[in-house]
Amino acid sequence: QVQLVESGGGLVQAGGSLRLSCAASGRTFSWQPVAWFRQAPGKEREFVAAVSWSDGTTYYADSVKGRFTISRDNAKNTVYLQMNSLKPEDTDVYYCATRVPFRATATDKNEYDFWGQGTQVTVSS
Repeated sequence: QVQLVESGGGLVQAGGSLRLSCAASGRTFSWQPVAWFRQAPGKEREFVAAVSWSDGTTYYADSVKGRFTISRDNAKNTVYLQMNSLKPEDTDVYYCATRVPFRATATDKNEYDFWGQGTQVTVSS
């Protein structure tokens, strides 16, 4: 099965940028949708962005649209989340997730089967 590892989190000032990476091992996920979610302590995990396997279509939460960009590099078996114009409210643990091959891209966390361990993003004001 596929294993996911997130990296690239850290501490930045408001208005700054970070690029998160989600690297897969064990098998390719070229044929699987991949999504980013985030979660604050005591809160439910919420959708951030996703990219399909079929045509590269992307999806974004309204709160990040225009600031974040999701992309995938299948040659490197990696999905990225470029985060610009960061705000303090973006402070969360960010997780990448995927589901079995050939399934539709989803924004519901319950549709995803495989998760990474998360990477912390902290934005100071």
